[in-house]
Amino acid sequence: MTRAGKGRRGRRVHVLWRWRKNPLRRREDVVEAWVVLAVWLVVVIGSAAAAVVTARAAGAEFARQRADRHPVRAVLLADVPGGTAAAWSSGGRVRVPLRWTAPDGTSRTGRAPVESGLRAGARVVIWQDGHGRIAVGRPTGGADGVVQAGLFGAAAALAVAAPACLAGAVARAHLDRRRLARWDREWERVGPHWGHRTS
Repeated sequence: MTRAGKGRRGRRVHVLWRWRKNPLRRREDVVEAWVVLAVWLVVVIGSAAAAVVTARAAGAEFARQRADRHPVRAVLLADVPGGTAAAWSSGGRVRVPLRWTAPDGTSRTGRAPVESGLRAGARVVIWQDGHGRIAVGRPTGGADGVVQAGLFGAAAALAVAAPACLAGAVARAHLDRRRLARWDREWERVGPHWGHRTS
C-alpha cells in the first residue's frame, strides 16, 4: 500500500474510532460521537432546509408585493420642508399630506414620505395597495428581490447552524470534563502502585 493510501486509511480510522468496538472507548466517547453526528445533521440538513424555506417565503412575499402595489400620481397638499427637518428624516424624505385617486375612483388623502423641497400642488408618484392604501414603498423585485431573498435565506441558515454548533461545543466540553474526572479517579487508584515491583 502506498504512503498516501495509508494516510487516507489512517484518517478514516481516526474519524470513526468512536463508532468501533475498542477497549479504550468510554461511554463519553460514544455520546460525543452522537453529539457530533447530530450537530452535523442539523448544520447540513437543517440549515439548508431553513435557507430554502426562508428564501422561497421571501420571494413569495416580494411577488405578492409586486402584484398588490401599484404606482399612482398624488398631489401635495402642503409644502415639503427642507433643511433641518429633511436632514433628520429617513433618507432625506419627509412625510407630508397628499391626495390621490384610489383604484375604485374615490379621492383619498393621507401622509407619505416624499423628497424634501417640493411645493404644494406638485405631483409625485407614490405606491398604493389594491385597497387604495398607501404602501410603505416600491415593491422589491428583479435582481434586488433575488439578492434579498438569498440574504434572508443565509441569515436563516446561520440562525439554525450557530445554536447547534454552540450546543455541540458545550456538550463536548462537558464530556471532556467528565473524561478528565474519570481519568483522575483511575489515576488515584493506579498511581500508588505505579513502579512497584511484583514478586
